[in-house]
Amino acid sequence: MIDASKSSRLSLGFDHNAAMNEQLPFIDSADCATLCAAPSLFDQLNRDCICIGVDPTALHRELEAVLGSFGLPQAWAESHPHLFAALPVFVSRGHIETMASVVKAIEHVIALAAYRTAVLAWAPQIASFDPGSPGGLLGLDFHLGPDGPRLIEINTNPGGALLNALLGRAQRACIPGLTTAPTDAGLMDQAVLASLLMEWQLQRGSLLPHLVAIVDEAPTRQYLYPEFVMYRELLRRHGFRAEICAPEELNLQAGRLSLNGEAVDLVYNRLTDFALQQPSQAALRESYLGGGVALSPHPRAHAIYADKRNLSLLGNREFLTTAGAGRVALEVLPAVVPTTQLLTPENRPALWENRRKLFFKPAGGFGSRASYRGDKLTRRVWDEIGEGVYVAQNIVPPSERQVASGGDRLKVDIRCYAYRGQALLYAARMYQGQTTNFRTPGGGFAPVLTSNAMAVVTAGHPGAAVP
Repeated sequence: MIDASKSSRLSLGFDHNAAMNEQLPFIDSADCATLCAAPSLFDQLNRDCICIGVDPTALHRELEAVLGSFGLPQAWAESHPHLFAALPVFVSRGHIETMASVVKAIEHVIALAAYRTAVLAWAPQIASFDPGSPGGLLGLDFHLGPDGPRLIEINTNPGGALLNALLGRAQRACIPGLTTAPTDAGLMDQAVLASLLMEWQLQRGSLLPHLVAIVDEAPTRQYLYPEFVMYRELLRRHGFRAEICAPEELNLQAGRLSLNGEAVDLVYNRLTDFALQQPSQAALRESYLGGGVALSPHPRAHAIYADKRNLSLLGNREFLTTAGAGRVALEVLPAVVPTTQLLTPENRPALWENRRKLFFKPAGGFGSRASYRGDKLTRRVWDEIGEGVYVAQNIVPPSERQVASGGDRLKVDIRCYAYRGQALLYAARMYQGQTTNFRTPGGGFAPVLTSNAMAVVTAGHPGAAVP
């Protein structure tokens, strides 16, 4: 067992200023090596290893350089105190391989005609328009249980890809020689850029875009706005013009989408109105449907990948068999996707009786908004849920991570960023409470480490050449 006294100076809250001003102690590497020798003890590592996994000085220096060079606020430690966790999360090699197989299996299933027919039947009308591309990066969120990873949801505009790549680059090697990152974070920037260019090429052809708009509601007030800046600068470094804007700043001119009078070729879409229904998005919607702009992610991608109702099919062995899914998908997905069912007037009484084992989520929700654990439900909220479109998913408790000697354990989600069936980056989110909210001292995004027996997987390029 690790001697907790060796970490007596570590506190539950990660004090960025203190970390930057002094060298915090490491757990004795021999103790950690003993724990890491057997992959079955990764849970014990998450309980007992409280080494420092991130170099906070290097991390904030790089972040502040990016923001400060463009006149943006640099006080990350003050404005985003719980965005990054100081400790890594340990995930076994077997769990990493299972998550990678889930990514491939889902890509296989979403290509099946029967699956697309089924999910588009309950999707909004705009999803029937196919712009020709998959729709950009995915974020697959997992809970790790005693029986392995369980896929909780899929997101089509996942935040944190570039932030976690930066976090991975700043991470200190924990138990050198025994653990490693499952993918190379240093290649993630290029993989993200390549995915955007592939989206462009599949929708519009080989000519490169001149102006890329990064779009969200009130972007400067978004918690992850600094990542928008990172996307903008990534594009600019490779010779593309890029701007961040709100949807109402976009206009139609002769059928083309424009920003400040200049034609927009590609929109990187961070909006959470996945069907583009808000009046502020009218110009974007019209240009997209008219083929005047490339959009990623787009409404069809959300309908095919991320609508929560889709999980009722992805985990249903009978449906997958009838739809023509292959052997691997039939082996992997029913075992990994928790039982998920649509909430209907007919099954409401039974689901209410069984609610303590269920998590209720809106079909088109995001970021756990309007989601409820059944054991926390009141009759009033239950009645409100009945007026919406919800699914009931069997609760899979998240794993936990000890972040300080004698402190509380934090809950852990694992996010796999992927594109076109390829896992690109793994990251963790640590939190307290019902949902990940970046408000927990000691919590936030965290790097993932796995057994060094697994060769480091390169993120690679999803097919488009990076200029």
